[in-house]
Amino acid sequence: MSEPTTPARYSYLGPAGTFTWAALTQVPEAQGQEWRPVNNVGEALDDVVEGRSVAAMIAIENSVEGGVSATQDALANIPGLRIIGEYLVPVNFQLVGRPGTRLEDVRVINAHPVAYAQCHLWLDATLPTHGHIPATSNVAAPQALLESDAADAAIAPPGITQHLPLEVLAEDIADNPEAVTRFVLVSRSLAIPPRTGADKTSVIVELPNDRPGGLVEMLEQFSTRGVNLSLLESRPIGDALGRYRFIVDLDGHVLDERVADALLGLKRFSPNVQFLGSYPRADRVRVVHDSRYDDQVFIDARDWLRDILSGAPVD
Repeated sequence: MSEPTTPARYSYLGPAGTFTWAALTQVPEAQGQEWRPVNNVGEALDDVVEGRSVAAMIAIENSVEGGVSATQDALANIPGLRIIGEYLVPVNFQLVGRPGTRLEDVRVINAHPVAYAQCHLWLDATLPTHGHIPATSNVAAPQALLESDAADAAIAPPGITQHLPLEVLAEDIADNPEAVTRFVLVSRSLAIPPRTGADKTSVIVELPNDRPGGLVEMLEQFSTRGVNLSLLESRPIGDALGRYRFIVDLDGHVLDERVADALLGLKRFSPNVQFLGSYPRADRVRVVHDSRYDDQVFIDARDWLRDILSGAPVD
């Protein structure tokens, strides 16, 4: 008789109902497995590093706020992690309160700082004299209403009243209705997801030194090979003023010849390149590139040089 299979554990910024939780619902492999709610990105990644979880879902970029610095810094400083998947979650918010609360009675609001920033125009127009108490997550904010009367209302994701006994005071309060947060699933697995033609590759790069043109030289590793960048952000390394690392997302897969050649050039150029992974794009949009950078062009060029070095006739 075979031994029962132990469920795989997935870590996420909890509790249930957060946007991270919504991202994890998009992962087929995670369904029916154990989900471990954590308080921050560091705890989620520690779970993966220590083997408590097979993977962690973390937010890495928002279409309004840009890159999530805590995630970028953690990935730069924790070795052995790989991104194996990408997921998009539309971001909107409700204002919720305890039963019987009226919108005009709200004076203090619980909210995660990022959610608060994405709703500040609505808040300033509707509740111009309100105060703000920061919360650790978008579900911890409404949960606090049930544990304390320090706040009158909370900013929460849609559907939170399915999880908590609260009432909706206002809907669709986000300043940008098109806002989207990008999440990534991070694992210790070194296996690279297969190439699909609609892929993204993430790396972290340090410049070799602080001098004029250094950043341009780094970018030339991509431009001369026809590789488009979808994200380029800098973060301080922390060892001295003026020292930065760059978080780069590029269109394509490491098995694409143009991407592989760009990464080789990058490695020759930079003292420190971290490969974070190649994985399918969440939007499944196929990567389009100039035919001058087709795989066969790079293969033919290598064959040409090999023939020269071997003394074979060259056409």
